[in-house]
Amino acid sequence: MKSIRLTEHEVTGKMPAQHIGGSRMGDTHTVKFPAARLALAMAILGTIGAFATEAGLDPITTVFWRCVFAAIFLATWCLVRGYLPDQSLSFRQIALAALGGVCMVLSWAAFFMGFAMTSIATTTIVYHIQPFFVILIGVVFLKERIAFDQLIWMAGAFVGVVLASGLVASSLPVSGTWVRGIGLTLAAALLYAVATILAKGLGRQRPEITALCQTMVGIVLLSPFAKVTHIPVASWGWLAGIGVLHTGIAYVLMYSAYPRLKTPVIGVLTFIYPLVAIFIDWAIYDHSLGIAQVVGMTMIVLGTLGVRLGWRLPIHKRLAG
Repeated sequence: MKSIRLTEHEVTGKMPAQHIGGSRMGDTHTVKFPAARLALAMAILGTIGAFATEAGLDPITTVFWRCVFAAIFLATWCLVRGYLPDQSLSFRQIALAALGGVCMVLSWAAFFMGFAMTSIATTTIVYHIQPFFVILIGVVFLKERIAFDQLIWMAGAFVGVVLASGLVASSLPVSGTWVRGIGLTLAAALLYAVATILAKGLGRQRPEITALCQTMVGIVLLSPFAKVTHIPVASWGWLAGIGVLHTGIAYVLMYSAYPRLKTPVIGVLTFIYPLVAIFIDWAIYDHSLGIAQVVGMTMIVLGTLGVRLGWRLPIHKRLAG
């Protein structure tokens, strides 16, 4: 059985990209300031909740137009960079990317529903439990092995989710809408994890091409349900931003930075995303986290870093001795 190790995209909670490192990712010798690139990408992604809220549309319509604008950007990017046409693409790769696209698009929709039903900060924090769903899927379905230390860090992170969700130790009454929003956020994290597992079967296919396939699937999948006419003029800028900034530019920055950065640096920088989301939710929407939620977020961060960086627990050492 294989032991489990989280990869960069499993920590970030972004579009799954297979084999981040290596020559197929390309152009690592031309990349300057990779840490700054990743930090900028995370800061951009931290604003997605505000963009989705300000667009003022239902989540399905917002995700549909996210896919449209992202597909335009990514197709242009891949053509200009010479990534397309790609003669190495097989029907199996396209089909697998399409299946992952279904999971990813549904994940985005559930994620945006979470924003509307809870808060930007809460949804973002809870969503960051998705790396542990990747591990659980690997253990249950792929018979991968999990270490004792990883299990403890995971357990702590899931306790953190309970606290961060606002469902317990809250000074305000919890509504049914809030509970449904947390459920949808967890569903979004689980769907992302499935998309990540599927992406692992794509070999060394460029992540930009995978992302393009997934956004094109999203256009086809959501077009019967999305609002395609009579979009308010004020919404277009926000929709274009979600597609171009959050699904185009941010992903390109991440993919170019990953091969040049060490795991600890990636693990730390990715938490810029939730920190920016928390700040925006407080500064713009006057939503602040409770003490229990702060404790919960801290437990999720520590759990993620513990698994990602292979931190060993003192109790494990005593037992081993």
